[in-house]
Amino acid sequence: MNNKPKYTLFKNANYAIEGLIHAIKTETSFKIELAIAVVFFPLVYFLPFELIYKLVLIITYFIILIAELLNSAIENTVDLVTKEIHPLAKSAKDIGATAVFFSVILHLLCWVLILVEVV
Repeated sequence: MNNKPKYTLFKNANYAIEGLIHAIKTETSFKIELAIAVVFFPLVYFLPFELIYKLVLIITYFIILIAELLNSAIENTVDLVTKEIHPLAKSAKDIGATAVFFSVILHLLCWVLILVEVV
């Protein structure tokens, strides 16, 4: 059985938008990170940093958002497969959370290095 929908650019864009809407509606961490982004991106734009520093900060923040979405996808898949508490299910969810945690550390490290360089 083929569970793969027919590829078209517009359908795939629509799937992505549906996924974003679902994440905004159901994922608290993603909502918080998105709310921060709404404030953070304009703030970075107006900071007196060189363009390359601004790009690094924006890219590393996008990495946080991407990691959070992938973590949510992992959690949803694990929940679909089993409702039982299983060591592998816990491990999959914990590893996804670690990816988010590492992306946050990367972003904060970039902030520190840029502030040391600029100030």
